[in-house]
Amino acid sequence: MSKEPKEKDKGQDEDIASKDAPADVQNVGRAYIQKRNVRIIVDSTADYAPEVARQLGVEVIPFTYITPDGEQVDDLWASHDPHEFYETMRQNPDVYYTTSAVTPGRYYEHFERAAQDGMPTIYMGLPAGLSSSIDSARQAADMIREKYPDFELYILDNCCDSACGELLAIEVVHQASLGMSAEELYAWATDARYFVHGYFTLDNFNALAAGGRIPPAAANVGGKLDIKPELSFDLNGSLTLRGMCRGRKKALKAILQDFRENYSHDRSLPLAIVSTDAEKDADWLEKEVRKENGCEDLTIIRSQVSPILGSHVGPGMVALIFWGTDRREKLSLTDRITRKVRKKSASH
Repeated sequence: MSKEPKEKDKGQDEDIASKDAPADVQNVGRAYIQKRNVRIIVDSTADYAPEVARQLGVEVIPFTYITPDGEQVDDLWASHDPHEFYETMRQNPDVYYTTSAVTPGRYYEHFERAAQDGMPTIYMGLPAGLSSSIDSARQAADMIREKYPDFELYILDNCCDSACGELLAIEVVHQASLGMSAEELYAWATDARYFVHGYFTLDNFNALAAGGRIPPAAANVGGKLDIKPELSFDLNGSLTLRGMCRGRKKALKAILQDFRENYSHDRSLPLAIVSTDAEKDADWLEKEVRKENGCEDLTIIRSQVSPILGSHVGPGMVALIFWGTDRREKLSLTDRITRKVRKKSASH
């Protein structure tokens, strides 16, 4: 978790990354070491590479998860080794970890500190499609606005999960360093979040079945047939199935194909590869991405998925995340109807 900035440092980024940090990580932060007039708060579910979070100077709200040893805090792997965490899950397949939503009270504490500081603030959080935490954040924000009516506070549902939130936050910090106001940043990010793509596959369906996201019988059949899903997320941030593949290699190739079809080809923007202790496959994806025309020197951020999302997908997940085409332009017919219905409901 990021520490509260000292009085003299408020509103500024500092290059506090270790000299031993990977070159790609150091490059991400160097562009943003400028004064900004917006406080940016995020949460730990965006699977930040720890050095990236520190360089960006964002405040990270830690989520919690429950293991057989009790409640644990997601501190970006400062207290736990990701390999040991996921290996424990492998060795104990009948033991499932759980998570819980952040309460309005916890959000209120963070937002009140920001209000007392007085700097306009934007909070970027896990989508409603995966957690009710964003609703808690909105409740806390309403209470803060009543107590501090002149304080600018914006709550953004990322509408995307995992390191998609990391890429979005990196660019929000960048735009803030160029002089955008909090109101402008909120408007910018509200549109930009639909240009971040994420595609991933799982080693098995066990964790999804345990969390009630798919029937246990389907998980059992998928395991016996060596079926590997390719998944993504819809416009609300909910998990969505892209396809089913026979075998791991085909699933990885499907992810690579989606990258080819949707990548923005803007070399100035980093992409991310994250996994739940599946480094061999993450290495393969990075190698293949760098073979693509013009992608040889892309900034690629590597990190381990947080125990929050990892508890729901299990060990062996690998994901490729990047800036690409507008995801709203590829809505299915039923999704288009749903969006129309929601817009009409919101207008009444």
